Amino acid sequence: MIDVKKLQRDFDAVHQQAPLVHNITNFVVMNNTANALLAIGASPVMAHAIEEVEDMVQIASSLVINIGTLNADWVKSMVVAGKAALKKGIPVVLDPVGAGATAYRTQVCKQLIETVKPTIIRGNASEIMALVNSSVATKGVDSSDSSDSALNSAKQLSRETKAIVVISGPTDYITNGEDTEMVINGSPLMTRVTGMGCTATAITAAFAAINNNYLEAATHAMAVMSIAGERAASKAQGNGTMQLYFLDELCNLTDSILSTDLKQ
Repeated sequence: MIDVKKLQRDFDAVHQQAPLVHNITNFVVMNNTANALLAIGASPVMAHAIEEVEDMVQIASSLVINIGTLNADWVKSMVVAGKAALKKGIPVVLDPVGAGATAYRTQVCKQLIETVKPTIIRGNASEIMALVNSSVATKGVDSSDSSDSALNSAKQLSRETKAIVVISGPTDYITNGEDTEMVINGSPLMTRVTGMGCTATAITAAFAAINNNYLEAATHAMAVMSIAGERAASKAQGNGTMQLYFLDELCNLTDSILSTDLKQ
């Protein structure tokens, strides 16, 4: 059960503190991610060069590692930045995009989990399952499994990694291996817009920057994401206007809207 007052507290804190979220993310979603972070009051930076990522982490409040468009140089930067974040004590949110689609992606995810020790891992059902069971195959970067079917895998992954694990889907599940929260807002149209999952990861990093109860932070981030998505879908004519209205709804969210629109 989500405490609405705590959700509002964290939502307000993101706006008040404007945490700098350092993103090592993919080419497909950089613009979407940056605009979404700005819409909720956070401050985005996209820095990938190995020569600067360690310095950027020093001024950041959280770090996103997203493997959507992988290459070997970026993996090196991810490891360097992740280790620097671990040393500094800021949260790291890993998005294992397409884990299970290729052996390389799955191997990189496991390398990052081992070396960076992410605070939060957020993925779709198939990605989360692939991190636990290497025989699970994903359909590119899309999930071929339901979030419900991945819950046991998420709990196992959380216990093994000590990370909060978030599964995006019709119902979002957020677990620490023992306790599990659910977010049931959202819309199927969100799956028709590229990078929505990556946006959820970035928003999660913003909330983790202002609340070190990471189960709570991740739950509140997914609630904000899902409420904005549901409101946008009610106005959209298709996936083009969905993207447009989603940013507007994020930007125009208020404590009052969170209270009235949150489904429990």
